[in-house]
Amino acid sequence: MPTHVLVLNAGSSSLKYQLIDPHTGAAAAAGAVERIGLSPAAARHTVGAAEHHREVECPNHDAAVAVLQQAFAEHGPDLAEVGLIAVGHRVVHGGHRFDGPTLVDDEVTAAIEGLVPLAPLHNPANLTGIRVARAAFPELPQVAVFDTAFHATIPPAASTYAVPREWREEHGVRKYGFHGTSHTYVARRVADLLGRPLPEVNTIVLHLGNGASACAVAGGRSVDTSMGLTPLDGLVMGTRPGDLDPSVPGHLARVAGLGVDDYDTALSRRSGLLGLTGSSDFREVMTRRDQGDTDAQLAFEVVVHRIVRHVGALAAVLGRVDAIAFTAGIGEHNPGLRAAVASGLDLLGVELDDAANAEAHDERRISAADSATSVWVVPTNEEGEIARECAELLG
Repeated sequence: MPTHVLVLNAGSSSLKYQLIDPHTGAAAAAGAVERIGLSPAAARHTVGAAEHHREVECPNHDAAVAVLQQAFAEHGPDLAEVGLIAVGHRVVHGGHRFDGPTLVDDEVTAAIEGLVPLAPLHNPANLTGIRVARAAFPELPQVAVFDTAFHATIPPAASTYAVPREWREEHGVRKYGFHGTSHTYVARRVADLLGRPLPEVNTIVLHLGNGASACAVAGGRSVDTSMGLTPLDGLVMGTRPGDLDPSVPGHLARVAGLGVDDYDTALSRRSGLLGLTGSSDFREVMTRRDQGDTDAQLAFEVVVHRIVRHVGALAAVLGRVDAIAFTAGIGEHNPGLRAAVASGLDLLGVELDDAANAEAHDERRISAADSATSVWVVPTNEEGEIARECAELLG
């Protein structure tokens, strides 16, 4: 009998799900319940080429799981017949405690809750997903897969901030890194595409979406990454600024009377592309740039410069770069950005195949045959990676 994992990604007002064969990464079904808590909520369930939409009353995540179960019952596949072995949960922050997929029990749930101050926008929603799934599927193992876990291999020299000892020891102030399931999946696929064993390949993975991060992967192990204590650090994102001088909050408190909560909100929700152009949608920014909008042009240049700078730094950390991989929504679908980044990587001997880059939206090499460093587009499969890690944990 085939085995499957039901992968859940709970947001504050959404519940996304996929039913995945962990051996192939293929999704037998996928869907989402969105606008939870509003009337009406929107439900979507996709099986093969058939996509089913309906409006539902969904006051909370418990009701969203009931909608999910009804969708499987009505449109398939039958959860009782697919060999369901676990429910896998994406959890953003695992702190320093969780360095791999973990079976969920009351102690683990309490530990994840204790990490909420490190990810106040994400961990509470992830916890809600765990709570409702444990109630709805009490007979199944629940497995938490942490965005931060892949980066547990980053050496202390790269993960340690030069701040007071009590900050580091009592409050967990250090680099954690995120997008771990995406980085590990893409790095593994690149090794497969190169036809080389993973331990022999050094890759820089560029996960470029509304959230964005770069990661240096040496032989399948994360050795440095652009995000830090939180997902705010590093590259420019849809609403997050990336790299920022640490003196900015003190400066704004003095000259503008800006409080901590307002500052945090501005960095999480009003910065990045939105702060530079008024739009957090990279597609809209590119359209406006093509129309001669100077703010959009500057934003594009800032985004490219930041990526190139981080790639250069990560290349120095790796010492040797075999491949660079673009992934996630922007990385997979924006040849203009890929070309601009590649043009800034002469130091790594990058030569782009312009035709391949223009056509690439799926898995393919986009660098020229004589490029010293190969460049790839590799669509990410975070849900497939979560399912794989669940199955591996359960044996």
